[in-house]
Amino acid sequence: MSSIYEEKDYGHRPVLLEEVLDALDINPEGVYVDGTLGRAGHSLAILRRLTTGRLIGIDRDMTAIEAARERLEAFGERVTLVHGNFCGLGDILQGLELGGVDGMLFDLGVSSPQLDEPQRGFSYMHDAPLDMRMDAGAPLDAREVVNAWSYEELKRILREYGEERYGPQIARAIVRRREERPIERTGELAEIIRSAMPGAALREKQHPAKRSFQAIRIAVNGELEALPPMLEAAAEYLKPGGRLAVITFHSLEDRIVKRTLRELATGCTCPPEFPVCVCGKKPKLRLVTRKPVTAGAAELEENPRARSAKLRVAERTNW
Repeated sequence: MSSIYEEKDYGHRPVLLEEVLDALDINPEGVYVDGTLGRAGHSLAILRRLTTGRLIGIDRDMTAIEAARERLEAFGERVTLVHGNFCGLGDILQGLELGGVDGMLFDLGVSSPQLDEPQRGFSYMHDAPLDMRMDAGAPLDAREVVNAWSYEELKRILREYGEERYGPQIARAIVRRREERPIERTGELAEIIRSAMPGAALREKQHPAKRSFQAIRIAVNGELEALPPMLEAAAEYLKPGGRLAVITFHSLEDRIVKRTLRELATGCTCPPEFPVCVCGKKPKLRLVTRKPVTAGAAELEENPRARSAKLRVAERTNW
C-alpha cells in the first residue's frame, strides 16, 4: 500500500480514498475544499499531492477542527480551517476571497469520532444524554425533538428521514412515555423504540433503533435541507474543469445529490416545442459518473462502513 493509507496513528482509513483522489484529478498547484473535514483523512491525502496548492477544510464540529489543526500542522499556511456549516459554503468561500476552486469533496453523514464518543449521544449502542448535535453550539438537540415535537412531526421525520415503516407506532410510544416523564437518554429512547416494534422487526439483522436514530439525527442537524444550497454554491465556485466529489451513505442523501447534480448539468429547460431557447440556462456541471462509484472487495473487508458509501462526481463546464 502507498503511504496515503498509512494512518495507523489515527486507526482510520477514509472511505473511497483512492477513488476520491482519482475523481478530483488533483492539480499540485490547485485550491481544494474538504467541506466535511471529520478526521481529516481525505484532507491529509489531498495535501500530500499538493506542492504549492492550498486546502480549505470546513466542519461544523469544533472538535474536528481542533483535531485537524494538530494533524495537519506540518502543512502550515497551505491549510485554512473554517468552523462552519457547508450549507453556507458560498458565504464561507466569498469570505476567503477565493477566485475559484479546483476541486471540492463532501463526505456526508456522521463522522467516526462523533459515533465513537458516547457523550455526543449519536449512538444507540451507548447510553448517553440525548444530543446528536454535530455543532455542539447549535440550539436544537435530540432531547428537544424527542420531548417537544408533536406526534405528527415525529411520525413525519421517522417516515421521511428514517424510512421507518413502524414510525406511527414508535411516535406514539415516544409521546406516551414523555407524558410520564421527559426522555433524557439514548438508552431509554432505544428501549422505547424496541418496545413499539413487532417481534418480526426485532429479528432483523440491524438494530431496531437504527432508522429512528438516523431520522432524529438528520432532523437535529438539518442535514438534507443543506444539500441543494451546498451543491449549487460548489458549482458556482468551481473553476472550469474543476471537480466536485460527493460521498453519501444512505438513499435519502443520494437521491438529493443525484437530482441536484442532474439539474445543474441540465441546460435549456424550455418546452421541446419551443423553436428557440428563451430561458437562457446553460449547464453548470457535466456528470462524470452516471452511476455511483462504490467500494471494492478489499476496502469492504477492511472497513464494513464503506458498504453503503456512494461516490458521485461532476465537473464544472466552461459556461
